[in-house]
Amino acid sequence: MASLVLTVKETLRYKGAIGQWSWVLHRLTGLGVVLFLFLHVIDTAWAVTNPEGYVKAIASYQSPLFTIGEFGLIAAVVYHALNGLRIAVMDFKPEWWKHQQKAAWWVLGGTVAVLIPFFIPMVTEVIAHYSGDPDVLPIGEVISEQLIFGMYFGGGLVAAAIIAFAWSAIRINVKDDAGKVKIGGQGQFARRIEKFWWSFMRISGVLIIPLVFGHLAMMHVLQGVFDLTLQGSEVVGTAVVENVAQDDALIYLEDVAVDTHDDEVINTTIIVPNGINESGTAVEFVAERWNYLWNGVLIWKFYDAALLVLVTLHGFNGLRLVLTDYTMDNRLARTTVIALTAIGAIALIVIGVQALLLSVDGKAIEMAIEATRNLYH
Repeated sequence: MASLVLTVKETLRYKGAIGQWSWVLHRLTGLGVVLFLFLHVIDTAWAVTNPEGYVKAIASYQSPLFTIGEFGLIAAVVYHALNGLRIAVMDFKPEWWKHQQKAAWWVLGGTVAVLIPFFIPMVTEVIAHYSGDPDVLPIGEVISEQLIFGMYFGGGLVAAAIIAFAWSAIRINVKDDAGKVKIGGQGQFARRIEKFWWSFMRISGVLIIPLVFGHLAMMHVLQGVFDLTLQGSEVVGTAVVENVAQDDALIYLEDVAVDTHDDEVINTTIIVPNGINESGTAVEFVAERWNYLWNGVLIWKFYDAALLVLVTLHGFNGLRLVLTDYTMDNRLARTTVIALTAIGAIALIVIGVQALLLSVDGKAIEMAIEATRNLYH
């Protein structure tokens, strides 16, 4: 903690040197993106496992508090991505580091240039939405809805502390041939692991850029958060199928038989995508995208899976590096934050992949429709 205070003090005393501020901004924007990633993966998985919760989550995102936060999120993602690209290029071309100051200014300019085409349609959509006097969740309810994520974090922290205590106890009892306690973490294997993560952060940071920018363009510009619950709207990234029989229902469903592991056959309902959000629920929006076939491939499932794995590993390893920087003088705290970031990354990948494998069925949409009716009552 003392080193964190020192960092803040020295940053303020540095009086605006671009290298120092780039370092600070990279860390702050990275932390902000990881926080949103934690929320976003869990609540998107709710489209499959907890439709009512997903309806409330999207309603929270459509509140003024999250509307403001959305602009901050986009700015953080764009800056972090461009500055990460600068770091990756210069780390693989060390002779270019002499140009780092100029490159840092180019990153700031590039961030502004990218944000302009993002922000103009977003601002237009926000003005149009709120000028229509929409239903909005009270600020207190929006904040209370986020408490469950605090519970998840608290549970992860407790689990990490238990792992850290256990690991510390094991290390204390491991001795070398001379009978002295071994001090781990500095061996050749540990150095290889850190070298791998060093390379991974640079390579993944470059690979993530087109995936993340594509996601931002689709979900925040071409079809913003307010359009996720617009009944009858076209779903971005899908093709509209004309003359699909609706059978007097809001959505087109198909009953299919599924063989279970116990050879028991059960009936379930799958979504036959037609590119239209018939029900006006965010759950059907997810279903339309995830069930959309492009040349026989569930393209958006693969896209989201790649995004999930790369961003989660990149983000949580970055979080590990930041937290361990400020816990170097306390071995137990350092082990705890390492365990916490590992638990967080594994949990998010498991939750996200499980949702992608299960997908959204007809019952989930029916539950979302009912939850939407009761949302503001």
